[in-house]
Formats: sequence, C-alpha cells, structure tokens
Amino acid sequence: MTNTAVVIAVVVAAFAAGLWWSTRIAWWRRPLPWRRPRVLMYHMVREHRPGARFNKLRVRPAAFERQVAWLRDNGFTFVFASRHFEGDPLPERAVCLTFDDGYADNLLAADPVLERHGACATLYLVEAREGGWSSKKNAHHGDDELASEPKLTDEQVRALLATGRWELGGHTRTHALLTALPDDEAREEIASARASFADKYGVTPPTFAYPFGIFDESHARMASEAGFIGAMTTEAGIPDAATDPMMTPRVKVSGKDGMLAFRVRLRNGRRGWRK
Repeated sequence: MTNTAVVIAVVVAAFAAGLWWSTRIAWWRRPLPWRRPRVLMYHMVREHRPGARFNKLRVRPAAFERQVAWLRDNGFTFVFASRHFEGDPLPERAVCLTFDDGYADNLLAADPVLERHGACATLYLVEAREGGWSSKKNAHHGDDELASEPKLTDEQVRALLATGRWELGGHTRTHALLTALPDDEAREEIASARASFADKYGVTPPTFAYPFGIFDESHARMASEAGFIGAMTTEAGIPDAATDPMMTPRVKVSGKDGMLAFRVRLRNGRRGWRK
C-alpha cells in the first residue's frame, strides 16, 4: 500500500469514527430551553456487578457525586417531582432527581451526596419490596437480577423522609407489569401505595411512575383517578407545557455513561440521535 493510500485509509477511518461518535454523543445539538424542567431517572447508586445485565441502572457513587455537584455548580435548582405538577412557575434550570423501585443504596449512598450538595429527590417506591417483588419485564427472562438487590426497609424509608430531602411517589404494590393484568388488578396495584403509605410513613404520595415504563392510556386514567397529580414514564425526553402530566418523560441517567454524555442528556433529553 502506498503512503497516499495509507493516508486516505486513516482519514476515512477517522471520519467514520467521528461520525459514529457524533451519532452516539450528539454534542452538536442545540439545547432545549432551560425553562423546561429536567426530570432525571435513576435506580441505584452503587458499583457495577461484573458481567451483570443491568449495570446501566447502577450509577457509581463517584459518578453520582460528580453529576450532582455539576448540577449545583451550573445553577440548577433541585425540586421535588410534585412541584413540577402543582402549576406554580418553576425556576430556570429546575431539575428533579427521581429514583425508581426503592433500593437500599438510595439511603446508604445517594442520600449523603444529596446532603453534601443541598439537593433533594423523589423516590418511586414499590410497596411490597420483599418476597413477591418483581423485576422481570418478560416471563422468559431466566434471571431476577434486580429482585436480588437489597431494598429499603420500612425503617429506612422513614429515615429518608425524616431528612426532608426525599419525597415519596407511588410505583405499584409489586412492581407489576400493568399491561399483563386485568383492569381491576391493575387499578389495585396503582392505588394501593397511595392508600397504604399514609399509614406506613405518614405521607400520601402525590405522583406515580409506571413500572418498566410500560402502560397504556387506561393506566394513565387509573393513576389520575387514584389521586396522583402526575406520572412518570421511562420515555426519554424533556417535558413542555403541552406534555400530558400523566405521561411525563424523563432523562435517563445510565451507569455506563461518562460526564459528557450526562451533560448532553441534560441539554436535549437524549444522549445521541435516538437514545
């Protein structure tokens, strides 16, 4: 191969790599208006498990610290999810940190970071976190990796609430796949936590999140009928004035992303062209 051919091959490879990277990390896209609140979706704050399928749901503690510190240092105001739906104007650069399911590391690893940086978060808590708690989206999934993760006890939930840094939201009784249930069972799953949390924890959750992000319009109506003022999906995006409050998108925070991808997601709701 001649020197010219080598140079051409290198240039083509570099161009292809740059194109791939720019598609994966869409740094070039203009940010959506910062008056639109950013709702971030987390699950766990813990180290990755070697070879585990769901490490994207595990944000390492050091990475979470960097993210929250960056939000604070860049003028974001931390708000609870309920404030997003209450109708009062939100400050410019409002950000809501949400955690799904109820993992023990939310208290042990995430809460100290919130305390250090003056932040707050909303926890979408599964009511039955022992025994029948389900993490399987599809029956053919042979493992139950997420169900084996340590969950918050009732006493730990009370400890979180006592800090004033956490707000509770509903996330069904058993982390149910709503579309697989008859309507009466789905309605009970959605309404159960709202009814029981007042007795268990002394608070009534104002908002809801759909397990797995799988639901249809009938479940959105059920959530509204149960008294929830808003509901979170797992759809990637940033809500605006036209967004149905019962179908609110969130910014997915992946445990496999670095800070650049995190900052890009904050700008447009997605890391790349599609995700």
